[in-house]
Amino acid sequence: MAGTTGQIAPEQRKLTRAEKRAVAAKNRLSSPAASIIALAIAALWTIPTLGLFVTSFRVENDIQTDGWWNAFTRPLFTGYNYSSALQTGLGESFVNTFVITIPAVLIPITLALLAAYAFAWIPFKGREVLFVAVFALQVVPIQVTLIPLLTLYVDLGIAGSFWTVWLSHAMFGLPLAIFLLHNFMKDVPASLVEAARMDGAGHVTVFFKVLLPLLVPAIAAFGVFQFLWVWNDLLVALTFAGGDATPLTSAVADLTGTRGNAWHLLAPGAFLAMVVPLAVFLGLQRFFVRGLLAGSVKG
Repeated sequence: MAGTTGQIAPEQRKLTRAEKRAVAAKNRLSSPAASIIALAIAALWTIPTLGLFVTSFRVENDIQTDGWWNAFTRPLFTGYNYSSALQTGLGESFVNTFVITIPAVLIPITLALLAAYAFAWIPFKGREVLFVAVFALQVVPIQVTLIPLLTLYVDLGIAGSFWTVWLSHAMFGLPLAIFLLHNFMKDVPASLVEAARMDGAGHVTVFFKVLLPLLVPAIAAFGVFQFLWVWNDLLVALTFAGGDATPLTSAVADLTGTRGNAWHLLAPGAFLAMVVPLAVFLGLQRFFVRGLLAGSVKG
């Protein structure tokens, strides 16, 4: 009984304003009208992707003469487009994109985890000022850093290599990574960390055994965000990558400039450039959403 235990049943407890808004938003988003609108938006959003996919398998003459929707009434498909596109160098660029993207995701996550832990749980002089300075770096446009960085890379003799792209993406992604992971670490109850320290745990043990398992949603959220950004990047690729380190986005852009009327090559190249980030986002969507929402509501 609620009266004997001094507790109020959850269904009898008065809801706060935040909880009322959450319930109202849930009811609106789960209504049949909202579901129909969401399905319609998803269908419209998918049409260009479907058109690109169909075009990539059509024969060259059909691509040049009519729209992709006519393929359903006159189906005539071939895999020659993909083999021709890969022979133009897109296959090597496709592999280069993986070589660029994976380290460009792991490097900032590793460095940001250590920096976020220091900002959140290690007191030192000037910590707040330094954290504000790191956060302020997010507003610095990438464009203003390209020429100084390129000059530095040329002086170091690493221009045009994978190192230039790895370092550039790591530097550009670090401010957001530190800010995001720091906020998640600050949401961890201090009593949990203090209990581990009272048991004799040092910074290494607290970081790896207490905090790191709780940060998986945040790490996954930033990892997906960074992966999509690096994979789809063109500006950094055109500025720093070249030769044997050319990624897929740069190769497709070059293909567009040199073969503007070769749609039978552009379509498979563009589809290859988008299919991997699309699969990554769909596969890790739940982790991405959990990471973005975790810590946003306290209770």
